[in-house]
Amino acid sequence: MITVNDISLQYGKRTLFDEVNLKFTPGNCYGVIGANGAGKSTFLKILSGEIDPTGGQVHILPGNRMAVLKQNHFEFDEFTPLHTVMMGHRKLYDLMVEKDKLWADPELSEEDAMRASEMEAEFGEMGGYEAESSAAELLSNLGVKENIHYQLMKDLTGPQKVRVLLAQALFGSPDILLLDEPTNDLDAETVMWLEDFLAEYKNLVIVVSHDRHFLDMVCTHVADIDFGKVKIFTGNYTFWYETSQLALRQMQNKNKKVDAKRKEMMDFIQRFSANASKSKQATSRKKALEKLNLEEIKPSSRKYPFIHFKPERLPGDQILEVQNLSKKIDGQVLFSQINFTMNKEEKIALFSKDGLAMTHFFEILTGNSTPDTGHFKFGTTITPAYLPNENEEFFSGSQNLSLIDWLRQYSKEKDEIFIRGFLGRMLFSGEEVLKKSGVLSGGEKVRCMLSRMMLQNPNFLLLDEPTNHLDLESITTFNTALIDFPGNIIFTSHDQHFMNTVANRIIEITPRGTIDKLMSFDEYLRDESLKEQREVMYR
Repeated sequence: MITVNDISLQYGKRTLFDEVNLKFTPGNCYGVIGANGAGKSTFLKILSGEIDPTGGQVHILPGNRMAVLKQNHFEFDEFTPLHTVMMGHRKLYDLMVEKDKLWADPELSEEDAMRASEMEAEFGEMGGYEAESSAAELLSNLGVKENIHYQLMKDLTGPQKVRVLLAQALFGSPDILLLDEPTNDLDAETVMWLEDFLAEYKNLVIVVSHDRHFLDMVCTHVADIDFGKVKIFTGNYTFWYETSQLALRQMQNKNKKVDAKRKEMMDFIQRFSANASKSKQATSRKKALEKLNLEEIKPSSRKYPFIHFKPERLPGDQILEVQNLSKKIDGQVLFSQINFTMNKEEKIALFSKDGLAMTHFFEILTGNSTPDTGHFKFGTTITPAYLPNENEEFFSGSQNLSLIDWLRQYSKEKDEIFIRGFLGRMLFSGEEVLKKSGVLSGGEKVRCMLSRMMLQNPNFLLLDEPTNHLDLESITTFNTALIDFPGNIIFTSHDQHFMNTVANRIIEITPRGTIDKLMSFDEYLRDESLKEQREVMYR
């Protein structure tokens, strides 16, 4: 258990947290949410003791072991992945090293032998004899193959190191588990395994994530950072979002009586409980909802951008035909024998185990790259717009342009009032529109790129990892815009909620062709009949 008493944190004149009081209890998973810059990662660092607050205290129940997902990918470079994982339980690991050192001493004294025997007994009681096999199982479940387990960490790739450090945090079932963006660099199957692991986890979990599907699957509570305060709400992210929006609508409807508002809220809670029946945590969540204090639910102060794609004309009958596309890079086959015809009203989620393959596929469809074989053809009525994974080329040559002048380049309407209004809807207000494009954050650049796309009035969207760098508010609005979009979409995203709610067709591109299914992304990942076929396609 963690108790937070009167925590405050100031950086100069800026107050990040102001007299925060909370209690995190065992058996629950808390998703920490908040706008970019609200202090989500900082809050986790305060809980872990990495950062000292300017006021207040954090109390951890004596005897509780805390594990934190490490962010330094070079800290364990001289160790193997197996030993790195076991270091997650530092007391057990140090005990193992010390006893092994004693046993290895050729001049072992009787006293040291007695001490080593005592340590051996303690090591066994802590589950030490199963430690290496448990660490290996965790690594394998997280996609780190066995032939890598005994290499040095310095020889691993960045994504492999991320998985090892995640296994380290999970190792030994710590009493308190702090995870900051644990799904970064994980593929969909590994995220699904982590969701199941945490949904069954018996101890306390506190997690920061921009992945709404992940938060929905694992969280029993939401810890919302807003106005320097942190408030805990029962339910997962979707429940928090829907109730905060409902509370906002109720606040705006001043004439609605209190009893009517309460009935509306209770009806919503009952519907949510029923819809959550497929979740592994449905039982505990429903019990928590029954104890919910409706007075605690307040409208969120979040600001959501306005994202809306309005096609100049709707697509005709001929959308896109792809025939026998293939691509190699440095002798490696990214994809081959890609054949499909896209139909009206289809929104295709593109999927591959190789992110580079998807990016090159998008680059071919946009004319920025050429295939090794095959061709494709858009219908004559199609006006595509593209959001690339990397957007630096759109800003590198115009770093001294203000946002107004940057966006004006892509607008038929050059009037400053029009441009200001457009930027304002994307949360660039007041003096912010005069910022130089060269100093924009990653999320701000993506919002600018979305503004550029909206000005094109496309009827076909090509989106390569569109949620990268965006906060939850922008992702939520973007998600809704794509659901409402009347044209066609081909997109890929690590945001599983995005994939599930937008796509009505899944196409996986592989070195040996495509797997093409009319089903949801969740159904696709969990379809046992497809697993063997998918493995064969990547051999």
